[in-house]
Amino acid sequence: MNPRLISSNENINKGPAFALVAAVLFGLSTPLAKLLLGQLEPILLAALLYLGSGIGLTAWIILRRSIAGEKPREARLKGIDLPWLGSAILSGGIIGPVLLLVGLRITPASSASLLLNLEGVFTALVAWFVFKENFDGRIALGMVAIIAGGAVLSWAGRPEIGIPWGPIFISGACLAWAIDNNLTRRVSSGDPIQIAAAKGLIAGSVNLIIALAIGAAIPNIRTTSEAAFVGLLSYGISLTLFVLALRYIGTARTGAYFSTAPFIGTLLSLMIFKDRVSLAFIAAAVLMLIGIWLHLTERHEHGHLHKEMEHEHRHNHDEHHRHHVEPELLAQTHTHMHKHERLRHSHPHYPDIHHRHSH
Repeated sequence: MNPRLISSNENINKGPAFALVAAVLFGLSTPLAKLLLGQLEPILLAALLYLGSGIGLTAWIILRRSIAGEKPREARLKGIDLPWLGSAILSGGIIGPVLLLVGLRITPASSASLLLNLEGVFTALVAWFVFKENFDGRIALGMVAIIAGGAVLSWAGRPEIGIPWGPIFISGACLAWAIDNNLTRRVSSGDPIQIAAAKGLIAGSVNLIIALAIGAAIPNIRTTSEAAFVGLLSYGISLTLFVLALRYIGTARTGAYFSTAPFIGTLLSLMIFKDRVSLAFIAAAVLMLIGIWLHLTERHEHGHLHKEMEHEHRHNHDEHHRHHVEPELLAQTHTHMHKHERLRHSHPHYPDIHHRHSH
């Protein structure tokens, strides 16, 4: 098979698929968490969701290594990754939820729902203007359509802007999550399960301490187990796929696809709670489908230069990986430290871990 086809088609197809499945799994958390909120304080629920994610993924890592005995196919996190990952966890797993909870206490629900759509906007703006990720008019328009769909979906009449500090805190939470998304991209060549497990364990532990400090009571085993399972599915596996999408298509595009999660959550809520389909839901669906179509049909191709570099990540031996390797590994996906020689070529590509060049 032509190595060029392996390299470009795999990335172009896999990235959006990972991001959309991540959005579906995260969207599940909305109706499922709603069922649990009657039994749990919000911050305690957040702690159990994160801990369920971290503990479940850690158990899988241990099981995979001890029983299956397979060689690692993903690059393990290194010391150089810890500042990036630690900052991402601090921003998105600790600061973000706390700001959100403070803001929700003093902000009407209608305003809060609209403000939460700022996460996708902030994610793209930070990626484009701070980390210099490539975008063009088509991608920007697709992002606008998806975010507009989320805004229409969460519209509940005339927004009631209560105390001004509420919207500020919620906007700050969205900015914290946007920073988290962009910092996580810096370590996306590492093992995504290890990254998601670390986020879950650390963020869950901190949120649990906060919940207990404000007087929240630990629920019964059944409720705790249900929350932990939802966390594993909607936070752990979803975040793992989100990190893989970051690796393949960059932060802004991943954030755009992931912004469909509120629509998916609303669709599932309609199915579970048997609510009536509203005009706003239909309008949001149309806008989001337009945005997704604009992204999926993107074709970005030009001559570009790969500078010489050395790193480690999971890969096949395609046009970007022509280094020497043992013959038995040629047909396998594997990981090891490898060096990229200077290369100039042209093919369709996203701003993945090999295409973070300027334009």
